[in-house]
Amino acid sequence: MNATAAEPTQEAFASACAADRELVLACRFWDGGIRLGIGEQWLGFTVAGGEIAPSVPAAAGAGVITVTGSADGWAPLLAVPQPRLARLAPMMMLGVLDNSETEQLTLWQYLPALERAAELLRELAGQTTLAAEAKAAVLPQDGSASRHDNPVGRYVHVELDDSAGRRADYRLYYEEAGDGIPLLAQHTAGAQSLQWRHLFERSEITDRFRLIAYDLPYHGKSLPPPSLPWWCEDYRLEGAFLRQVPVALSEALGLERPVFLGCSVGGMLALDLALRHPDEFRAVISVGGALHVGGDWDAFAVASHPAVSSHAKARLMESLCGPEAPTPYVKEVSHVYSAAWPPAFWGDLYYYMVEHDLRERAHEIDTSRVGVHILSGEHDWSGLVELGQAAHEAITGSTFAEMPGIGHFAMQEQPEAFIGHLLAVLDRIAPDAAP
Repeated sequence: MNATAAEPTQEAFASACAADRELVLACRFWDGGIRLGIGEQWLGFTVAGGEIAPSVPAAAGAGVITVTGSADGWAPLLAVPQPRLARLAPMMMLGVLDNSETEQLTLWQYLPALERAAELLRELAGQTTLAAEAKAAVLPQDGSASRHDNPVGRYVHVELDDSAGRRADYRLYYEEAGDGIPLLAQHTAGAQSLQWRHLFERSEITDRFRLIAYDLPYHGKSLPPPSLPWWCEDYRLEGAFLRQVPVALSEALGLERPVFLGCSVGGMLALDLALRHPDEFRAVISVGGALHVGGDWDAFAVASHPAVSSHAKARLMESLCGPEAPTPYVKEVSHVYSAAWPPAFWGDLYYYMVEHDLRERAHEIDTSRVGVHILSGEHDWSGLVELGQAAHEAITGSTFAEMPGIGHFAMQEQPEAFIGHLLAVLDRIAPDAAP
């Protein structure tokens, strides 16, 4: 693209990057830079010792991240409203934008800087007025919150068999609030139960449902079992182990046919439970679920490289959020991921990308025994709307809804909008309990 009022110059772009505190923090310890090839135009900056030199355009070489594409290829990234899948990460993964000149370790190490630079490019292009108004820098405090939030946390011990057949005692952390039909909530890959915090504060839910959100083993407050040498083993989440967790937890807590609610990995698990444990659950709600996601699991191994911080995968998760999500909630998503045990994310993706595959068995799910409800976010570039729709079509008697404007982390990035979709499903599951 040519340098016009809506197309920033090299000087304007580099200066804006050098003045941006988030980007400056993301460049710490870096010797390299960023080069963005937008058609015939080049934008970028050099970084030396973590300091951005705006007057020195980056040249190709070691430590430099290069992303190129035609002007038309870059255009969706700058468009308002932002189209589906028009985020930097999926555009690179899909080959719309080319990063093949960049060494993958460098790309992952400084992905947070690259993502922030792309956001500044949008702002400088003058295309983010509407989005900026929707995404407040901070959320106002209205003083209505009580001193204590509703959920109360405890630990419960359950026995589980791992993939090697070793039975061990697992100390699981869970939080709960409310009365009524049990509603078990499972978090996303590499995360923890606090993703569900907004649901606990809604009486429309807790007046009718006993909401229980738990941390998977090796996640959040659920520490690994001390009887296993987990610290010298590769962590890999497999379905046979994963499916035991909600079943064992339900038994330990004395729940009577709870509803299962899961997002991402939890969304895949929801459909898995509907197939294999239809009599233990009265219904499952699959957020971002699919019969099979697939993808190159090995390509994400570099996310666990010792030279890549947890900030990198956390910033990648931000790209999965809808463009209208309030910035503080988007940053909360990445905070959860930054705080996680480093191997958990990649290990969980094994089940998510490789093992989970119900394409040949989805027709066996009997919705007369267990209700199946699928919710897909419009801007989720992992659990695509098309995948959710395909799962719905394959499971006779299931329900499906697309959530406009929402991405992958529906309950955390845009809780108000998500709760509206969730309540519609809960009313179908338990119409007699509706207010």
